[in-house]
Amino acid sequence: MNRRWRWRLSKRTGVPASWKVWLPASLLLLAVPPHGALQLSTREPIARQAFLHQLSLAAVERTRHSVRYVSSYVRMPYPGGDVPADTGVCTDEIIRIYRAVGIDLQKEVHEDMLANFALYPHRWQANQAQPDSNIDHRRVPNLMVFFSRKGESLPIALRAEDYAPGDLVTWDLGGGVPHIGMVVEQIAANSGRHMIVHNIGEGPKMEDVLFHWRITGHYRYFGPAL
Repeated sequence: MNRRWRWRLSKRTGVPASWKVWLPASLLLLAVPPHGALQLSTREPIARQAFLHQLSLAAVERTRHSVRYVSSYVRMPYPGGDVPADTGVCTDEIIRIYRAVGIDLQKEVHEDMLANFALYPHRWQANQAQPDSNIDHRRVPNLMVFFSRKGESLPIALRAEDYAPGDLVTWDLGGGVPHIGMVVEQIAANSGRHMIVHNIGEGPKMEDVLFHWRITGHYRYFGPAL
């Protein structure tokens, strides 16, 4: 189970050969998505479909990790910094998923905040006069602004079929407490909905929770290259 393989998409997919993701050998059986699994428009470029499939695989792989929910402020290297691997919150799982496919959200968010700091929420930043690469990318409201600016902000729909694998969803857990997770290809047996990978306190889990809380955002982010 600890054995790792490097999966690189072929040139036929239209994805740059430099993209790669480290996955357990057992997940390599899922390397080619079943017909219609992504539920995307046929107009979506093949490279983007393949990228979203990569994201879904990387998200499912995160559920194999044991992570304690720790929300403390942590100083970290930049770029490529992370909190300790056995700790983290909901945003850290999204950061790790994207990092597995070669995208550093710490760097991307920080660079956008340096150039557009006034566009980001500042309600917790009374003593923060400038972006902070240690924490800014770990805040859900910041990610919401970033994904809406640099990705696609999609409708908040009431139909489960409008949420595709690789999509990002944010919620209000109540009392203004934000949360974020990723839609994956796996289907819940009882509801027929795509499941969500998220960390709400017990480490990364894959659960049927799309409509468990009030949805506040729906995004699709392909990184700076697509």
